[in-house]
Amino acid sequence: MFQRDPRAGVFLGGDRVSGQEIRDQNVTAALAISNIVKSSLGPLGLDKMLVDNIGEVTISNDGATILSLLHVEHPAGRIFVDLAQKQDKEVGDGTTSVVIIAAELLRRANDLVKLKIHPTTIISGYRVACKEACKFMVDQLSHKVDALGRETLINVAKTSMSSKILGSDDDFFAPMAVDAMLAVKTITQRGDIRYPVKAVNILKAHGKSARESIYVKGYALNCTVASQAMKTRITNAKIACLDIDLRKQRMHLGIQLQADDPEQLEAMRRRESEIVLERIRKILAAGANVVLTSKGIDDLCLKEFVEAGAMAVRRCRKEDLKRIAKATGGTLVSSLANLEGEETYEVSNLGSAEEVVQERISDDELILIKGTRTVSSSSIILRGANDYMLDEMERALHDSLSIIKRTLESGSVVPGGGAVETALNVYLENFATSLGSREQLAIAEFANALLIIPKTLAVNAAKDSTELVGKLRACHFQSQTAPRGDPRKAWVRYGLDLLNGEIRDNVTAGVLEPTMSKVKSLKSAYEAAVSLLRIDDAIAVAPGEKIT
Repeated sequence: MFQRDPRAGVFLGGDRVSGQEIRDQNVTAALAISNIVKSSLGPLGLDKMLVDNIGEVTISNDGATILSLLHVEHPAGRIFVDLAQKQDKEVGDGTTSVVIIAAELLRRANDLVKLKIHPTTIISGYRVACKEACKFMVDQLSHKVDALGRETLINVAKTSMSSKILGSDDDFFAPMAVDAMLAVKTITQRGDIRYPVKAVNILKAHGKSARESIYVKGYALNCTVASQAMKTRITNAKIACLDIDLRKQRMHLGIQLQADDPEQLEAMRRRESEIVLERIRKILAAGANVVLTSKGIDDLCLKEFVEAGAMAVRRCRKEDLKRIAKATGGTLVSSLANLEGEETYEVSNLGSAEEVVQERISDDELILIKGTRTVSSSSIILRGANDYMLDEMERALHDSLSIIKRTLESGSVVPGGGAVETALNVYLENFATSLGSREQLAIAEFANALLIIPKTLAVNAAKDSTELVGKLRACHFQSQTAPRGDPRKAWVRYGLDLLNGEIRDNVTAGVLEPTMSKVKSLKSAYEAAVSLLRIDDAIAVAPGEKIT
């Protein structure tokens, strides 16, 4: 029951791990997580197959997806899983590299602690290094997109896709993703330009090959009109988005009605039907000519819509309806009741679009909402052999769309393929030697930790990492020490060409990534490593004994 510790006097119950032992445990957990995703980094990385407790299979090489499906017990491991999720949410890509850098920073910091350097010194050294690295990246390595044009966006999308399942078809999917993203450009009330990824709807349909996927202008719904007698094309559509059941109103369970007269029974039945018909008439009277509901519509009610010349669609997904309401400037209504207890439908709840049409695309009937009022939307219909492939294609496309969004909003890119990490490594090493303080060692270790990215890229491509990284560092050293006007200054753009096992100018080769993605991942990796490095004691409270 009692655990003696020279620093703690009397410690009651639970487990306590402190000092070097807990640091070693944290590093082991971090490296275990990092080693899982390490082999899936880069254009020649390999995929992971994950099977959950009910036998559901996921095949992916997206770091965030892999880690979210793992059941991680160790608290330090969980921090790394959260780190990948945060990167996926904020940037959309670079989830694998952020975990690898964070684990390497932590491992090197732990080695310094073993050399009797205090964690506080290491943390302040890392902070200086991170600040300098971000500044150097923005000032020296980034290129403005305005000067590079649409071609740049396609190259950024190709770089993001290169490590995913779409890598072999990037010439087809990259322009598609760029068009879809440019189509959803919106200007907020403040005048900011935004590109919402959610405004691009991705549908998946079995059959055919990946290259037969289609890009459609407008929001596509995987539903059909509720009755064949309805119109399949409506222009100047006024759209009502409902989360209401438009079926004959039945009495709720447990309600009893006692009637003396059979006619009263008939009147009850009639009233049940009339309640829902009144609702529909109110919606149609408000001017709605397209009604989308997440629940069912009765045959009795369909007649009303057909006679009014309106289009009704049932069993739409609720999240689709929310997006459509946002895009058309309408409101998703879940009850017609107002504050007075009456049932009304306001005209202000209607969204508007230029056209709503049902079209046959490949084997499926889809409903397309074109020319939405507030946010223009676009849809991509993916084709593929099976579910696993379609799911992975959707994840890859989502990453690419996020990266295009970040590039458009931040407006600058950096060369990819290990160029940034190597340039920062050379710069920070020189910067460390210019400091006379004790942070020098920590900054040098931060610099060396960044080399893990080009090394891992080369190893995954089955190339000699030592030789390639050596060549790359020599290039960047010459570029940073060359006088102004020297042609070697342009060598700062050199990165790895993994297919041929050489180094090349990655800006000319079109291997580009948004600056923001690199800056964010470096800062996130630094924060995760530091938060674990600060820990010098872990106390797990023992569960209390149950009194029976």
